[in-house]
Amino acid sequence: MIDNGRLGDLEAVAREMRYHLITMMGADKPHHFGGSLSSVELVTALYFYKMRYDPANPEWDGRDRFVMSKGHSVPTQYAALAMLGVIPMVELPNLKRLGSILQGHPNACTTPGIEACTGSLGQGLSFANGIALAARIRGLPSRVYVLLGDGELQEGQVWEAAMGAATHGLDSLVALIDRNRLKSQGDVDEAKRLEPLEEKWRAFGWHVIGVDGHDLRQICGALDEAEGVRERPTVIIAQTVKGKGVPFMEGQFQFHNAAISQEQLQLAVESVKASMGEETSA
Repeated sequence: MIDNGRLGDLEAVAREMRYHLITMMGADKPHHFGGSLSSVELVTALYFYKMRYDPANPEWDGRDRFVMSKGHSVPTQYAALAMLGVIPMVELPNLKRLGSILQGHPNACTTPGIEACTGSLGQGLSFANGIALAARIRGLPSRVYVLLGDGELQEGQVWEAAMGAATHGLDSLVALIDRNRLKSQGDVDEAKRLEPLEEKWRAFGWHVIGVDGHDLRQICGALDEAEGVRERPTVIIAQTVKGKGVPFMEGQFQFHNAAISQEQLQLAVESVKASMGEETSA
């Protein structure tokens, strides 16, 4: 169980990550604010608490792997990798610029620390299955984590992959669902109803854990629990808020992918700085 000191450190990391997200995206250019902000605590828990990962050697064979299946939220991963020193912090403002190593969707060929080229939604879990199977064949101790959006679960390939993972007993595999309930055009369940979501995953043979996706104690506890599961994969369904941390974005699908004004940027920066308190030098 995570102690209060470690928990406080992780919460500070998450606050700093939100600051980097807002400042790297900036104003007057469309960015995926909503889903990037909603996944901050999930990515924080993976990189700064659970994953076996050496920032000095991001291609270390024995590392745990993370696949950002909802590739449009990769700015959150970029922020984490920059905070770890895997990519230079000075690269963050180059997000989505021509020739930058930080494109709007992850490119494993050009960006250090990226495991998979994703963004065509629904494919990341299949890719993660392949990594987990390859690690088993090679005798590697690696665990594999994959982050999916809830809108992404409306893709049929996700459920084919879910069946495959359970069939092969991939207990090194953990899927995390960013259940913020909104996608680019509105409510996720208005398009195709996902509930009862936990029961669906159980029916597909997965171990299911539900958490508050902004409560790092719960998330870390779920990741710890998943390590003890044998002969089946685990899914962590995280209830989150789209645009978390920026009040005018929270719960608003319009900020799934949008440009914000200079005035809105200033409001967003002030909001995240206020949450950081003494950490505003970040």
